[in-house]
Amino acid sequence: MNVVVIGGGISGLTVAWWLHQSGVDVTVLEKDSEPGGTMQTIRTDGWLIETGPNSVLETTPVFGEMFESLDIIDERTYADSAASRRYILRRGSLRALPSSLATFLTSSLWSVGGKLRLLKEPFISRGTKEETVAEFVERRLGKEFLEYAINPFVAGVYAGNPEQLSVRAAFPKLYALEEKFGGLVKGMIIGAKERKQRAEKAKDRARMFSFRRGMQTFPESIARQLAGRIRLQCTARSISRLGNGAGGDRARYVVSGESDGQTFEIGASAVVIAVPAYVAGGFVKPFSRSLADRLNSIYYPPVVEVFLGYRSEQIIRPLDGFGFLVPAKEHRRILGTIWSSSLFPERAPDYHVALTTFVGGSRQPELAHYDDKQIIALVDGELESIMGVRGTPVFSKVIRWERAIPQYNLGYQKIVDAIDRIETTEPGLFFCSNYRGGISVGDCVASGKKMAERILEKFIRPTSIKGNSTRGNITTIQGENR
Repeated sequence: MNVVVIGGGISGLTVAWWLHQSGVDVTVLEKDSEPGGTMQTIRTDGWLIETGPNSVLETTPVFGEMFESLDIIDERTYADSAASRRYILRRGSLRALPSSLATFLTSSLWSVGGKLRLLKEPFISRGTKEETVAEFVERRLGKEFLEYAINPFVAGVYAGNPEQLSVRAAFPKLYALEEKFGGLVKGMIIGAKERKQRAEKAKDRARMFSFRRGMQTFPESIARQLAGRIRLQCTARSISRLGNGAGGDRARYVVSGESDGQTFEIGASAVVIAVPAYVAGGFVKPFSRSLADRLNSIYYPPVVEVFLGYRSEQIIRPLDGFGFLVPAKEHRRILGTIWSSSLFPERAPDYHVALTTFVGGSRQPELAHYDDKQIIALVDGELESIMGVRGTPVFSKVIRWERAIPQYNLGYQKIVDAIDRIETTEPGLFFCSNYRGGISVGDCVASGKKMAERILEKFIRPTSIKGNSTRGNITTIQGENR
């Protein structure tokens, strides 16, 4: 069999890599000149700027399996231990998120009333309808916790709005705690034991890492092992069905597109659509207009990343943590700031610091349309007000994402169900991207491996699908279609 993967971001690369490890003939079509999607690294004059994910949480054992085979374990670098300390802006000052019961009791982040409201959580009954994140959290934990914990957290993760996101879709593990155990506290206690058995880590306990030369190390290393299997600057335009797929390995789909000014067609037993939803909609329209409409309806808010470099003496306060998030209630014009060089010193030259700030999102999409000069001045002014930064930055870089992160808004399960249905009616089409199964790098990597396993199970019909502990392979093919 042969598989075509449309999209060379981390989701598509992961699917392709696992299939290739298992002996499958796979081709990746990527429209850009480099693989990795948003996971690109810029290095200039001693500064290291990430255009996409700034770091990764070590939440899944799939990372270890891949890094060993990719021979990049030694390239990995872990964040400073201070990364576990995070700040929330309240009434103009940065206040640390509590990390223990003792610090929770003494924290100034929430009022006494807000803390007492949290104690009611085990006695709150289950919800009876589909809820937004805001509705769920306010019902179980109270309004103050929503405003000064969940609201900024959602802005930091999704660049989203908790009043719009579906708790079931955006935070399925949180939703499952109530469904399965009746409450969050009880569920977290039991869930910790279950994660330990699965060799998984909770996100609040997982170690944060990057790579010495930046996050782009990851997709580049995958691309090296897929050498000859990735076609760059190759734009897929359409997918069409070829017959009914009977006859073993013969092609049942044709992918058409353009490369170097020439059109092409590639036959495939299966096609993995690993591009954003607003692109995927065009590919599925011939098969399901309703699914195409649903995919096109997924909102991706604009986000601007503003990387500013300062001399160390320009920073008054200690940069003793990951950074800070800004609740909507504070009426500021930034979503939050990562203290990049405190996490990974190689992000800035000696005697300098790097700060990465995010603007826009679902909260204030209009700010994303400011020009570079305006947005640098905006961020510099906010950092002066919040952190006491003195003087103008000595280095700046603005990175824009017109469509940044898919919003798992209320009713999102209908989209997920529609994707599941078309994968049943069109057994050679598969969907793997961050609009399905989670938006984090860990989510995408775990989903990519699962997708490869599904394809192998469906087409190869192996007698064994198992992991190889030394090289990370997921299957030994022993089927009639080998």
